[in-house]
Amino acid sequence: MSNPAPLVFLALALSVPAQARERLDWSAGWRFTQGDPADASVLRPADFKPWLLAGAATLLATAPPAPPAGPAPGEALAYAQPGFDDAGWRLLDLPHDWGVETAFQQALPGETGKLPWQGVAWYRKRVPGAPAGQRTVLEIDGALANSAVYCNGRLVGGWPYGYTSYQVDLTGCLNPGADNSLAIRLDNPAKSSRWYPGGGLYRHVWLTHTGAVHVPAGQVFVRTPEASAARATVAVRVAVANARPAPVTVGVTVDVYRADANGRPVGVPLAPSREQPRTLNAGERTAMDFDLRLARPALWDVAAPQRHVAVTVVKQGGRVLDRVETPFGIRSIAFTADDGFHLNGRRVQLNGVCMHHDLGALGAAFNVRAAERQLELLREMGVNAIRTSHNPPAPELLELTDRMGFLVIDELLDTWTQAKKPQDYHQHFADWSEADLRAWVRRDRNHPSVILWSTGNEIHEQGMPQGRAVSARLAALVNAEDPTRLITVGANVVDAGFNGFQRTVGAFGYNYKPHEYARFHTANPTQPLYGSETASTVSSRGEYLFPVSDNQAQGLMGYHVSSYDLSAPPWATTPDTEFRAQDRHRFVAGEFVWTGFDYLGEPTPFNDDATNLLNFHTSEERERARAEIARLGRLQLPSRSAYFGILDLAGFKKDRFYLYQARWRPDLPMAHILPHWNWPERVGLVTPVHVYTSGDEAELFLNGRSLGRRQKAEGEYRLRWNDVVYEPGELVVVAYKAGKEWARSLVATTGAADGLQLAADRAAITADGRDLAFVTATVADAAGRAVPRSKPLLSFTLDGPGEIVATDNGDPTDHTAFKSTERRAFNALGLAIVKLKAGATGPVLLRVTSEGLKPAEVVIRPR
Repeated sequence: MSNPAPLVFLALALSVPAQARERLDWSAGWRFTQGDPADASVLRPADFKPWLLAGAATLLATAPPAPPAGPAPGEALAYAQPGFDDAGWRLLDLPHDWGVETAFQQALPGETGKLPWQGVAWYRKRVPGAPAGQRTVLEIDGALANSAVYCNGRLVGGWPYGYTSYQVDLTGCLNPGADNSLAIRLDNPAKSSRWYPGGGLYRHVWLTHTGAVHVPAGQVFVRTPEASAARATVAVRVAVANARPAPVTVGVTVDVYRADANGRPVGVPLAPSREQPRTLNAGERTAMDFDLRLARPALWDVAAPQRHVAVTVVKQGGRVLDRVETPFGIRSIAFTADDGFHLNGRRVQLNGVCMHHDLGALGAAFNVRAAERQLELLREMGVNAIRTSHNPPAPELLELTDRMGFLVIDELLDTWTQAKKPQDYHQHFADWSEADLRAWVRRDRNHPSVILWSTGNEIHEQGMPQGRAVSARLAALVNAEDPTRLITVGANVVDAGFNGFQRTVGAFGYNYKPHEYARFHTANPTQPLYGSETASTVSSRGEYLFPVSDNQAQGLMGYHVSSYDLSAPPWATTPDTEFRAQDRHRFVAGEFVWTGFDYLGEPTPFNDDATNLLNFHTSEERERARAEIARLGRLQLPSRSAYFGILDLAGFKKDRFYLYQARWRPDLPMAHILPHWNWPERVGLVTPVHVYTSGDEAELFLNGRSLGRRQKAEGEYRLRWNDVVYEPGELVVVAYKAGKEWARSLVATTGAADGLQLAADRAAITADGRDLAFVTATVADAAGRAVPRSKPLLSFTLDGPGEIVATDNGDPTDHTAFKSTERRAFNALGLAIVKLKAGATGPVLLRVTSEGLKPAEVVIRPR
């Protein structure tokens, strides 16, 4: 077992002989079952520690103790044995999340999504024998959790933290020229997460072959100490290892190329290096530095994310022993105390959102297209930055942010030494935090999109005296691995900005403390500051409560929250409050809104505990809650996913999307009216109308009559007509900017639901069994307008070589299994996620029907 895998894209050039590097996607064709063998003794994660820590030794400053003699945990289990017959196990492809495949269970906690992600599971696969003299390394991008890897019945590696990418060296256990068995045991403990984590090999798995002389994982580090439009210096540190039993003399070069859209080198080297010779003794690893200079480089920027590739080649004579491609970007970053964040010498406001790692109806199983779709929708809103809350992301997410031009706060942990849940990471921190941190930084440090390392979120130590020492230790470890970026945390304790804790990080992040920005800056005039977690406004798409109240504790309606965007938990604020603070204080670098999308779990204010619910509800509801707690020991509420998102779980835009778009894309002519205008029960009643616009004033018309022209005052971000009396018909808003017409928008009272519409986000997708089409079903009237409050049962069918992967509707209370092809629309919308079978040459036809409504069809073709 060796150190964790780097995030470099390792490729076999066509001219490279078989002994050079080859990286194979090893995600297809795994066997899967849940639970240990019936006769197995109980295994605890702590039982594996001596063996797994020994495998992480290259990431530790102090070598761990040797494992005890004798069999390792689990080696005697039948499932680990090479001769075990797993033909009766389920056959599947990775990434895989077992929790999201089943029905929601009311009795399970809403905090973690009411899905059964806990427990033990096994994966098995056959591995061919490697040629003599060749290294074979298994790379696991993420395994939830407490993974243990068995090769031919022998424990050869594993990792406790489910979000760390790591490697296992299989070389010594594989039988050359023979079939070998690989078994991976996971143990996902209950009460170990505050949100839905998922369970399984939920990210990709790779098999990498190299020669004995090779570049070890994580040992190419590219920096750009000088980066301007005129010139750049590219500094590359490379380590080479010799696993041969005898000395070897090699020559190493690093050349810099322009990168194509996939991060692959194109053209001729822009900056070739001079070969550096080295003689390595048996078992030796040595590092060498290369400095390359480029004239007039293409800079990586949010507006033009142009990349380069450093190609490292290790040769012996004329024979290539290893070749590693490392995509990177030439750019400069700086956080300032008085003027926020600077990219390539200019100020860039951080218009950011926090994102959990699940992908809605797909659960935690990572899918590139699903993540890309999320980023596309966020970019449409004006987002330029992501915070990976609260763990390292899938490697492919950072490839997407590099390619698409997003800035990233890369976050490591949600807990340090102090527990938030009984079985969370605090149990591993003392033994594993150094290895996890070094693995994290080495994997991600070549990504130009990463601008900050966040070592923790709302950790309890921020208010404790010992917390400063813990934070300082983590910061020192980060700086040892990457001195080019600042360290940060997300702090929710006010005193953390004044008690000395703030000095352990470079850039300080406050969670929900806009009222403290000025005081922090006065006390810490040389330290950069930003809003690491802001707003936490809650809403349900298309739901509206009357009368409208500015009291943020109001707005609950059953188990939904009004979409007037005025409701928030006690610790949080509306978007408008954060906007005002950011506008008053230019020194604040920007904000990261909680959250970009709804996510599974944490359904505040309807968690299955009394804390949040009692802050919101009436005395009668509090009494009912107390009675249920007395009877069951806790509440059992229906909500299974969050209300915080600016987009819902299905990726449909809530009203709030347009409030942020109006702020973050001021040059985009736009106006948005809320609420919808289907209120037959409100004829003659006051129904307030809000308008979100990038203009500075607007006039509202109801059935052709002007209801007045409103202008945004300083500190106002929405225009409000609070005394509109409802009558059916048409609302039109005309927005103005600098006195000239800027944008128009309309909402109208629709007719009854008459038919369905289908619209795919892309008409053609790759037929590889992974690429996805996201198809929106809309319930429409005879004129083709979405009928806002419609919730009919939708039935999806698919003809052709494909599959309906999942369905959703964005309703956080819907317990229909995501795998179901039947689902009610939620406020006019439903979603079907479709893929083509690998190798499909023909199209598929998706059809949606509902009783009494005209059906709809859409064709999705292979490309």
